[in-house]
Order: sequence, then structure tokens, then C-alpha cells
Amino acid sequence: MSFKEPQPLNLKDYISEVPDFPKPGILFYDISTLIRSAEAWQVATGRLARIISAWQPDLLAGIESRGFLTAAPLAQRLGCGFTMLRKPGKLPGKTISLKYGLEYGEDELHIQADAIKPGQRVVVLDDLLATGGTLAASIDLLRKVGAEVVGASVLIELAGLKGRDKLDVPLNALITYED
Repeated sequence: MSFKEPQPLNLKDYISEVPDFPKPGILFYDISTLIRSAEAWQVATGRLARIISAWQPDLLAGIESRGFLTAAPLAQRLGCGFTMLRKPGKLPGKTISLKYGLEYGEDELHIQADAIKPGQRVVVLDDLLATGGTLAASIDLLRKVGAEVVGASVLIELAGLKGRDKLDVPLNALITYED
């Protein structure tokens, strides 16, 4: 399915900026205002589909939980599979995990052990790239289970935090904030 924009749409106009969330001093970029606009959501997914299709993925991997919002509909649109990268205890059956460091502590991601066939071309998606720790860990976890990670995509990149520098795959961001 092809989607052609009648006129270019500035997706930043559909992102809410919420000060002091989830804690004081943080400016939260909320994608819920983008995805509840039918026009903006169609434009965003159309742009993502064009970019991601060039990587010829077999499977899209969404990072819990906002990554699911983009990866699942794009997988359907592109005719490829979808898998989830989740927090501990959220996936049934045998899982493979990876612990990774954050600015203040540690986190962990899991994938079902049989989610990836060795050599499958995978693109990983999330809503936002900040410092890059979660996205880099996701790439490592996907490789651990045999994926060929061919790219990563996010709706928003906070470029000033230099998360892109932690990635060794091509990255696409629909919206970039420099500060």
C-alpha cells in the first residue's frame, strides 16, 4: 500500500512537550498527540514505511512499550513479521535476556528464544532515542539470538544527548530536537 502526502506535514506540530514529567527538570516529548491524529499518524507511518522498506527487513522488533506502536502497524504495512523486546516476566516460554546499564542503574530486555531465525534481517523500533542505551542493548540482544540488524528507527531523536553515537547500524529519526 502506498501513501502519498498531499502536502508536507510538519510532524513536530503534533508532538506535545510536557515539562517536569516524569520528574522535575525533564521535558517529555509526548507522541500520544501524534498518534491520535489520523492524518499525522498516516503521514508518520508512511514516511517510516518508505525508509524501512529500503532496508528489506524480514522482521521488525519493537521495544517495550511505545516501540510496539510503530513496529506492529509497520510490519503489517510492509508484509513482514513483528517481535517484541520486553521487560522481565512479560513474555511466555523460554526467553533470552540481556542486562544493560542506564545512567542510574541497570535494566533488562527479553526476547522469546525462538523469535528470530538465524540471519533474518531485522529493524528495531522505538518511540524516542535519548542516550542510546536501550536501543544499543536491543541491537545486542537481537544479534545474540542470530538476527542481522540492518537498521533502527525512532519517531523522535534528542540529538544533543548523542545516543546515535552508541549505535553501529543506520538510524532514521522522523523528528529531531537538537537541544
